Amino acid sequence: MDKPMFVFVVSDSIGETAERVARAAASQFREQAFEFKRIPYAACVDSLDEVLKEAANAHALIVHTLVCPELRGHLNQLAAEHQIPCVDIMGPALDAISRVSHHTPRLQPGLVHQLDEEYYREIEAVEFAVKYDDGKDPRGLLRADVVLIGVSRTSKTPLSMYLAHRGFRVANVPLVPEVSPPEELFMLPEGHVIGLTISEKQLKHIREERLKVLGLQPNANYASDERIQEELDYALHIMEKLGCPVIDVTQRAVEETASQVMQMLAEQDRG
Repeated sequence: MDKPMFVFVVSDSIGETAERVARAAASQFREQAFEFKRIPYAACVDSLDEVLKEAANAHALIVHTLVCPELRGHLNQLAAEHQIPCVDIMGPALDAISRVSHHTPRLQPGLVHQLDEEYYREIEAVEFAVKYDDGKDPRGLLRADVVLIGVSRTSKTPLSMYLAHRGFRVANVPLVPEVSPPEELFMLPEGHVIGLTISEKQLKHIREERLKVLGLQPNANYASDERIQEELDYALHIMEKLGCPVIDVTQRAVEETASQVMQMLAEQDRG
């Protein structure tokens, strides 16, 4: 793998939007490693000059969502003069919307993060996902918009958090042969439970890597062929008993799986 590419994420607000876009683009380059540095609340020329100097020394790419025209123009101009790659995410979008709508933008940083109803809903959903992660409290299943089930290492937690940031209240339950599923799982309406499965080969690899991280032997029962087959068979049995849809997450990014889950939920609402 190539040495890491530095990406400086600059914003006159918290920089979350810019970083999300930068990371989404970077995910398309699996052969390249990246290191992201977020510079939030860059609200003056001096701070931008420091960023440019540091970016030049690090041979970094700059990605920014500066709303203020003066700051945006300053950064774009100096980056061009010093031949520093610079991606202006906000400027072209503002200009295009202004031309089409014939309205002038407010040019106020951070409006997307104002404490409106949608923002509060997202915060509540994230707190919900944390509270009811990994089957911690079965009582939360009855309040969830969707419940994810599957064996260990099928991306239940990261998928729950991704969906939570889209405003969905998500709980997840691990399926283990030695532990009976909570009764609440069988009380949920149709469409509220989604099963996650994965290929034996990939699950074995993921679990072996996990054992290494924990300093354990990769040949532990947790990653054995017999144990993996037993768990996957048991999980599919429970999913069939519930009659829930099943998504195969083998070689799929969390974003891809989340998109399919959201599509299922949308179809359920329309139905």
